[in-house]
Amino acid sequence: MSVCSTLVHLDSPDATCALAQGLAPLLRAGDTLLLSGGVGAGKTHFARCLIQSLLITPEDVPSPTYTLVQTYEGRTADIWHADLYRLNDTMDLIELGLTEAFSQAICVVEWPDRLGDLTPADALLLDFEPRTEPGAEDHRLLRIDWQNDRWGQRLKGLLND
Repeated sequence: MSVCSTLVHLDSPDATCALAQGLAPLLRAGDTLLLSGGVGAGKTHFARCLIQSLLITPEDVPSPTYTLVQTYEGRTADIWHADLYRLNDTMDLIELGLTEAFSQAICVVEWPDRLGDLTPADALLLDFEPRTEPGAEDHRLLRIDWQNDRWGQRLKGLLND
C-alpha cells in the first residue's frame, strides 16, 4: 500500500472545527485518527469538535492530558479520546484497553508518536502546523496522510468540496 497525502489550509478555529464536523459522520468503529503537532497546534480543538458532533447527548469534552483516556458514547460507536503527552509506558495503554479500542471504537489519539509499535497501520494521520506569518496566528496547515484505501474514498467528498 502506498502513502497518500493532502494539505488543507485552515484559516481559523472555526474552519478547523468545520473540518472535524465534516469528518465525524464518515467515521466508523475501528477507525483511528492520530493527531500530531506541537503544543497549541489545534489538536485538542479539532478533537473536541469531532467528538461533540459524534455524541448522542451533548457534553463537555475535556482534554484527557492527566487521565490519558476519556470515553464517550457515540451515535454509531464508542469514542475513545487519548492524550499521550504524559504517557510513561506503552504498557499503560494496553492496561487501559486502548489497543482493543482500536478495533472496536472510534479512537482519537493526540501525541501518537508515543504509541511506538502499538500504532495502528491503517490510521488516519492529521499533522497540525501553526502558521507563523504576521496576521495568520489562527491559521493552520494540516497535512493528512493515510495508507488504507478506505480513507481515500471517504475523504474524497470532504476534501474536494
